[in-house]
Amino acid sequence: MRPRFRSSSLVPAGLVVDHLDVSADRIGLVVRSGSAVATCPGCQTSSRHIQSRYQRRAADLPLGGRRVELEVMVRRFWCDATACGRKIFAERFPDDVLPAFARRTSRLEQIVHHLGLALGGRPGAGLAQRLMLPVSRDTLLRVIRRRATTHSDPLGVIGIDDFAWRRNHRYGTLVCDLERRRIVALLPDREQATAQMWLKENASIQIVARDRGGGYGEAIARALPQAIQVADRWHLMENASRGFLDAVRRSMRQVREVVGAATINPALLTAAERIQYEGYLRREEADAAIRALAEAGISIRRICQRLGHSRKVVRAVLRGERTDVFRVRQSSLDAYLPWLDAQWDAGSRNATELWRRAKGQGFRGSLRVVGEWATRRRRAEQAKIERLQRVPSARTLARWLTTGRDRLTRAETLTVAAVEDGVPVLVEAREVVSAFQTMVRAMAPDRLEGWLAHAGAGLVASFARGVGQDKAAVLAAITLPWSNGQTEGQITKLKLVKRQMYGRGKIDLLQARLIGLTPP
Repeated sequence: MRPRFRSSSLVPAGLVVDHLDVSADRIGLVVRSGSAVATCPGCQTSSRHIQSRYQRRAADLPLGGRRVELEVMVRRFWCDATACGRKIFAERFPDDVLPAFARRTSRLEQIVHHLGLALGGRPGAGLAQRLMLPVSRDTLLRVIRRRATTHSDPLGVIGIDDFAWRRNHRYGTLVCDLERRRIVALLPDREQATAQMWLKENASIQIVARDRGGGYGEAIARALPQAIQVADRWHLMENASRGFLDAVRRSMRQVREVVGAATINPALLTAAERIQYEGYLRREEADAAIRALAEAGISIRRICQRLGHSRKVVRAVLRGERTDVFRVRQSSLDAYLPWLDAQWDAGSRNATELWRRAKGQGFRGSLRVVGEWATRRRRAEQAKIERLQRVPSARTLARWLTTGRDRLTRAETLTVAAVEDGVPVLVEAREVVSAFQTMVRAMAPDRLEGWLAHAGAGLVASFARGVGQDKAAVLAAITLPWSNGQTEGQITKLKLVKRQMYGRGKIDLLQARLIGLTPP
């Protein structure tokens, strides 16, 4: 026997339907409590004596594409307790049915809350409108804030890192529980004092994973001296690669001498290359003036005032980082160079004719590109020397030096071989960096002391000093399974949520959404 449908099934449990009104877009229900008694909220005494009634309106879950509105008949009762200060009280409904002063039932409030957590204000309001839920974007944000949850579980292993409110201007701090894989706190800035105060309030923390920035390390050491600090392994590998790149930049002058591009014949340059070469000469003249003033003991500030350069430029010159002659870019002609060389050797020397034939081969560049190539070849033959050899940039050379020979072209392999023979300190720096990365991957902490002693005298001495100063955290990174990778992933989620909120991502709202999204 099929159960009979009742109108009371449309409303939350504990309510009784007295009247039903159905229209094209609305269902109105007049409901009341099914209990004959009510409990005084002051003295918890039950009463049956009704004083009066009033109506209360509340929204409920939609039905059949129609909005559902409840007209709740609320009774006022006399309190029979003599000592109670309340003479009259209004009956209360359970919080899981209709909380006090609420304009929505608990089940609708829960749906609105989850909708706001998942989508935010404006996108959530758009979907709610299609679902016939009477909520605005402001209402969604208020519900998120009101129902924000916090985790009170003691923390054991956390990750801490900064995130950008506005890049290069303002930053915040994210704290992640690595054991439970959830965000536990957002701090308004990345100041050491702010992080230190929060860490002091969570004295149960035993392990903290962080990046290699000094601010968080000092805050952890002061707030939780007993906690183990773990340097992030990805940042260690990235810092090692950057250390090798800096070593290549400082060695570019020796690299040019070895490769054979220290002297340039301006007669062999095209118009575009000549402009770059003239700029190089001007930079060399300015660099020489900066070095002369620095050797005379003049401060960077005075050098900037005398020569009109920025502090960034002066520091780059003194570090040996402004040494590249040409800024080499990918050319549309590179794929057709073997074909052009064959045509040139066969006697076809007219640039226009070569360009027309190249178009038949699929070349989509302009006549100027082919013309400059032909000019360079003609001038090189007239001068009876080989084509001008370019030195790659420091970044490109660093990539070649750390790439397997089987994955390089013949020209790249010859350049790498010349650099390895002529600049052996770069080979040593590469071996030192490779040994460090192998040590981290193999999780071999016993090799660290020997590595520090060997690396302290080479081109990557600066990186080695940083590792030595953070030795305890580096050892923990090699031996322990924890890292800051999970924290970086949570920061990626934060960025997505912040962009979804169309600039309305204040810290309390972000924290409510992110912690609410994470399952307990």
